[in-house]
Amino acid sequence: MAGRFEITTRSTGEFQFNLLAGNGQVILSSEGYTAKAACRNGIDLVKRYSEHDEFFERLTTSDGRPYFNLRAGNGEVIGHSQPYSSPTARNNGIDAVMVNAPSARVVDKTLS
Repeated sequence: MAGRFEITTRSTGEFQFNLLAGNGQVILSSEGYTAKAACRNGIDLVKRYSEHDEFFERLTTSDGRPYFNLRAGNGEVIGHSQPYSSPTARNNGIDAVMVNAPSARVVDKTLS
């Protein structure tokens, strides 16, 4: 099963997207957007930059758990992962974004 982007609304009224792997697990989340068009633009940026390893920033939380950010060409963070249990798991998450994002369909959950 292919990955998908889901657009949802936060309790604050902001839009956000999550990239889900084929198994339904969230592998990348966005920040909040005030406009749905900006959220869709963020998805387009993920599709463009996710195919290039150099745009993934490998980081560690203050308590030592690995995670990653995906940055656009201008350096802005366009998506981030949740913390992982190991650097290997984080790298597997990056691989999942690289495989799923470019061809992922968009499901707008704000319309239902």
